[in-house]
Amino acid sequence: MDGTTLEGMRTALRGPVIAPQDSEYDESRKIYNASIDRRPAAIVRCTDAADVMDTVDFIRDHDLELAVRGGGHSGPGLALVDDGVTIDLSPMRWVRVDPVAKTAQVGGGTLLGDLDHAAHGFGLATPAGIMSTTGIGGLTLGGGHGHLTRKYGLTVDNLLAADVVLADGSFVTANEKDHPDLFWALRGGGGNFGVVTSFTFRLHPVHTVGVGVTLWTLDHIRDVLQWYRDFLPQATEDLNGFYAELIVPPAPPFPEEIHGHKMCGVVWCWTGDLGRLEETFAPVQEPAPPAFHFATPMPYPALQTMFDELIPKGLQWYWRGDLFDRITDDSIDVHAKYAEATPTDLSTLHLYPVDAAAHRVNHEDTAWGYRDAVWSGVIAGIDPDPANAETIKQWTVDYWEALHPHSMGAAYVNFIGAGEPQDRVKATYRDHYDRLAAIKHTYDPHNLFHSNQNIEPAR
Repeated sequence: MDGTTLEGMRTALRGPVIAPQDSEYDESRKIYNASIDRRPAAIVRCTDAADVMDTVDFIRDHDLELAVRGGGHSGPGLALVDDGVTIDLSPMRWVRVDPVAKTAQVGGGTLLGDLDHAAHGFGLATPAGIMSTTGIGGLTLGGGHGHLTRKYGLTVDNLLAADVVLADGSFVTANEKDHPDLFWALRGGGGNFGVVTSFTFRLHPVHTVGVGVTLWTLDHIRDVLQWYRDFLPQATEDLNGFYAELIVPPAPPFPEEIHGHKMCGVVWCWTGDLGRLEETFAPVQEPAPPAFHFATPMPYPALQTMFDELIPKGLQWYWRGDLFDRITDDSIDVHAKYAEATPTDLSTLHLYPVDAAAHRVNHEDTAWGYRDAVWSGVIAGIDPDPANAETIKQWTVDYWEALHPHSMGAAYVNFIGAGEPQDRVKATYRDHYDRLAAIKHTYDPHNLFHSNQNIEPAR
């Protein structure tokens, strides 16, 4: 980018344009995954949709590379592009709740914690992730799942409208009536179709939930997974529980005697009658006596922040994922092997349920390609030390390669890791890919928006 272009952008935009020579540049290019070290030619902090429109025009007209940053949680670092321009939506961080209509409109830079807090004041929430620091934009556009998915579906199942800046710099609102093809594609198709400057969500009555954490020692992992795979899919939709393999952190609520131990467990969310909490969690005794069990009522936003301090911004990450319609005995052997080999204190595997309410949405209704999936899995190698980057990556890849044959052959698009082949994207969208490519051709025929899990425009 030449100096004239840079100054032209600064003159035209309300928000700051940060270049490599600026003192705040290094801080502004940091994202959640510290293993990503990319140097954009400029980072544009857009204050409103007009800023985004003008920035898209500048990027397109000057043939520059473009990336979009919402919350900056992208594992592969898709929010940054070397020598190009990052459109940073973080100034567009706002929530407007309509408690009568039970909806929330949020800015494109909003974090899950912002939405959780604003909606909680009215006793409302929508299913979206498990950490308050995640950006609502990337999570939603990939499909989105979380603690409330079995009860209320995927995040995209609760998306009512989106304001979008397109590749030609124009602004549209997409919903069921206006630009319905674009609206369909946004519900799971990733960041391929434009810059979403605001989302409107349906909200549901959620205030205080029952939170549970149950841990077992790894010698019981086979019994636990066999029990979990049978128990949860037939449980009431008021109960959500994601399975995890972990090294117990030295922090509350875990007692000191299990700190540092490798274990498997389930993190529970109960949206039913809180008077039935003890009864609801009684079955955790069935596979084996837990090494630890904790259950208590908790405001929903508190559950969403439980892992924020444990896994803060600035760690080394490498992840890969897959979708599963079953947990086979052979796959349990894989889990047992690699859980025992967990390389660092924060490395983990999660299996998130995507059944129940998510299964009641027709396959054709959204771009999400796997309504028959029961779990969305992610293997994440995590550590603060860059010296361990290759170790956590190798464990993740080895674990994934051993587990992949037992999967449905595709992943939640946000869990596709850095460097994975284009075939992974096509597999993720299944029979929806050709329709998505046609919509991409309509709205972004020259593939301006390609710093993502890319869907190439149909030719």
